[in-house]
Amino acid sequence: MLKSNNSRRDVLKLASAATFASLAPSSKSFAQAAGNVVVIGGGFGGATTAKYLRRAGVNVTLIDAGANFITCPFSNTVLGGFGEMAQVTHSWDGLRRAGVTVINGTVTGIDATAKRITVQGNTTPIAYDRLVVSPGIDFKFSGTGSIQGYDEAASEKMPHAWKAGPQTELLRRQLIAMDDGGVVIMAIPNNPFRCPPGPYERASLIAHYLKTSKPRSKIILLDAKDTFSKQALFQAAWTQLYPGMIEWVSFSQGGNVARVDTNTMTVYTDFGQHKGNVVNVIPPQRAGRVVDLANLATGDFCQVNPQTFESRTVPNIHVIGDACVAGAMPKSGFSASNQGKVTAAAIVALLRGQQPTAPSMINVCYSLINPDYGISVASVHRIGDDGTIIAVPGSGGNSPAMATPEFRKQEADYARGWYASMANEIWG
Repeated sequence: MLKSNNSRRDVLKLASAATFASLAPSSKSFAQAAGNVVVIGGGFGGATTAKYLRRAGVNVTLIDAGANFITCPFSNTVLGGFGEMAQVTHSWDGLRRAGVTVINGTVTGIDATAKRITVQGNTTPIAYDRLVVSPGIDFKFSGTGSIQGYDEAASEKMPHAWKAGPQTELLRRQLIAMDDGGVVIMAIPNNPFRCPPGPYERASLIAHYLKTSKPRSKIILLDAKDTFSKQALFQAAWTQLYPGMIEWVSFSQGGNVARVDTNTMTVYTDFGQHKGNVVNVIPPQRAGRVVDLANLATGDFCQVNPQTFESRTVPNIHVIGDACVAGAMPKSGFSASNQGKVTAAAIVALLRGQQPTAPSMINVCYSLINPDYGISVASVHRIGDDGTIIAVPGSGGNSPAMATPEFRKQEADYARGWYASMANEIWG
């Protein structure tokens, strides 16, 4: 664990320097390369890949079903009452200015043999030399591992808000409408899922809203795990800022949610039941369903070569971000963006007939406890001797356990700066 503010900054600077020096657009790996690449998904991973490939002279077409992209990172501030949806909504204009062809549409077919993509409403297939698939996550609404009674229709009463947008706004409206003294229940899935610290940041920021507007209310976290990311930091902050408001029920204490009833707003665990005024169910997750069009998934997610993020099952297709299995790298926006840079560099090398270099990657994840209280975790990753992505020992860690209010506020400011910088680099 990092011991001081200075050591933490040193780690982040060194990690950033190591990663971005090897991936910078002016480096040898980004010499001009000819080819046509299609990218499916315009989030942190896909948009980063598209932008960096275009800088290398590759013809890039990005396909996304959305009229814009709404980030899950910082969407919890909307639930906390101090963020706006406009702040987490990004247009495709920046990518178009960078020379990326952006198509708004739903991919309906992937012909991996002919290297063709079919988009709903388009009569002419789109050809590619390399395909990058970065669709994020979808939810397991049925089958093994799903929550009985929780499907897409149920999410209109018990929102997941784990894809930011209308669901975020729905959950926010429910919190506003809830009477003081109400109970908010959150169902949190087992690993792996998008953004491991995200549910606990969400609980913190909902608690911030309730503390200022409905102080007699309570939050119950029903968790399918016995531990979680940045746990000691979150729980210490809850004790300090929201005493008695947040109750965490671990898996071994009966926190695993097995069934829900939207008519009675009741959540059933393995050992009991809980009734809420507002119920936020974050369901078990899998790779975005577009991967099924090319049989890219092995189980719920996609196995990839960690040096290039090329699929281990289908050649010439790369899978990045939340949809892939990336070893020790968590499913985060920062991870996806780093993977996008690595994939862009690898594709440029492959198009030029060269061998891609082994990557070094980093992850930085900030969480807000309230607008002036931030915590973070950082790590550096490389390919280990076993051929998987590992965390470099001693390369990162959490925010210090004992820190001044000024330090926590500084981390909250860093979080806002991190988000603004990332958004500008990717979609600006």
